[in-house]
Amino acid sequence: FSVKVYVKLNENSPRILCVTNRLRNSELIDPVSQWRGPSGNILSENSSVKISPTGTLVLRHFTADQSGVYTCSLVYKLTAEEPAKKLVMKYFIYAYSDPNYYYEFTVQYHAAPCNSIYNISFEKTLLQLLSKLVAELSCEVTLIKSECHHVKMQRAGLQNEIFFTFSVASLDQGKSNTPCQQSTCDTSERLSKARILIENFFKHQAEITRKSSDPLPEIYYIEGTLQMVWIDRCYPGYGMNPVSHPDCPDCC
Repeated sequence: FSVKVYVKLNENSPRILCVTNRLRNSELIDPVSQWRGPSGNILSENSSVKISPTGTLVLRHFTADQSGVYTCSLVYKLTAEEPAKKLVMKYFIYAYSDPNYYYEFTVQYHAAPCNSIYNISFEKTLLQLLSKLVAELSCEVTLIKSECHHVKMQRAGLQNEIFFTFSVASLDQGKSNTPCQQSTCDTSERLSKARILIENFFKHQAEITRKSSDPLPEIYYIEGTLQMVWIDRCYPGYGMNPVSHPDCPDCC
């Protein structure tokens, strides 16, 4: 029979037994165990593999390429007179990491006519301002979607609005094919600061518009439209699947 085991990247696996719970509590005569790795090779002790005299396996400093099917065979007797029995156990061992995340913002602006070149120019300027705002935090702003629509307002007729969707992510995560393992790669604090800077940027824009005695410009932020969601993401080659992995539903 088979068992799923989840091992966090660069950490040690749990103790993986070459025996069932029933046999674990029984006296076994002349037990002989043997482990085979994902490539079918017989495992022996080394810097990344530890096997106890009773056949318990521990994988050290687990890496993605150690993932795969591990098979343990145990030959034993329950009494000295009876013939030997053989037990085969198959372990599906998965490397996992905690998910990375990014923020996704949506915001609306009163706009020039939808076919106007001024909207395109404003879009570039806005992205440059936001990018500069978070650059020192090693974060990046990426435009996901920009759409201009005609919106019918209550008792105000039609007006043009641009709907922006953009993400704010850490520059040092998601760019490589392997998760960063250093403590400096914990980007929660930097992303949180970037989120606050962006929220304050739009609050300031709303205050300027509200306090200004001049006529409103053609393109301006519509107060109260800024929305933000937290989105989990995995590194390339990793994914989340709570159906296939109910024991580790939030693992990458």
